[in-house]
Amino acid sequence: MIKYNLLCKKCELTFDSWFASSKEYDKLKKKQLINCHSCGSLKVEKNLMAPKLISKDLSHKNEKKDLIKYQKIKKTINEYQKFIKNNFNYVGENFAYEARSIHYNNKKKHKGIYGTASIQDLKELKEEGIDAQVVPWFDNKNN
Repeated sequence: MIKYNLLCKKCELTFDSWFASSKEYDKLKKKQLINCHSCGSLKVEKNLMAPKLISKDLSHKNEKKDLIKYQKIKKTINEYQKFIKNNFNYVGENFAYEARSIHYNNKKKHKGIYGTASIQDLKELKEEGIDAQVVPWFDNKNN
């Protein structure tokens, strides 16, 4: 795991975000999946960060604390995923289409839906007054 300090070039908000690796950050950036959680802009860049200098004695303690924190976060996300899988219908890449069908056609669904959508799709759904949320997701191979 790696933590980056990010800067939104549109609203100048700075915030921290965790990534599996620097390659994962690059992959998400290339696919335009990193956006500002305040204004939704895709113009988000890594911000200048000061290196974290740790003495050898404290380093091991902090690494252990970080690992425990990461495991706790991962456990919580896994619990959310399990809840979502048990209580919502998976629609895959058709999320935006299905969300619009439910919203505009008053399709009665016993369960909500979940799936994948691009940042652009989510932005358009929001503009249409359709509530959709981004949920962090781990692949099954990592669970």
